[in-house]
Amino acid sequence: MAHFAKLGVGNIVEQVIVVSNDIATTEQAGIDFINKLYNTRDVWKQTSYNNNFRKNFAGIGYQYDQQRDAFIAPKPYNSWILNEQTCLWNAPTPMPTDGKKYNWNETNLTWDLKND
Repeated sequence: MAHFAKLGVGNIVEQVIVVSNDIATTEQAGIDFINKLYNTRDVWKQTSYNNNFRKNFAGIGYQYDQQRDAFIAPKPYNSWILNEQTCLWNAPTPMPTDGKKYNWNETNLTWDLKND
């Protein structure tokens, strides 16, 4: 199955739908089918669960970045930095890898041990 993301103002993803591979033999064929089905001229971009293209699977609220040809999730914290290779957000300091659970503390810019 092929997945398509509808882009709204600011290239923000508003909807993600599935189209049969028999219909979406190309990205443009899928877009043409969707716009004919809904009688619209909306902007759609194909997305993939397998991350074969456009870096990340599109989700509602994600932004499509034309320069990177990538879907990027909303920035989780002001201090986080976009990884240009993956188009994922990274904390300014890596999360500890000791097997414990942590929450990001934006005020202190640290990983705080999660209290369960």
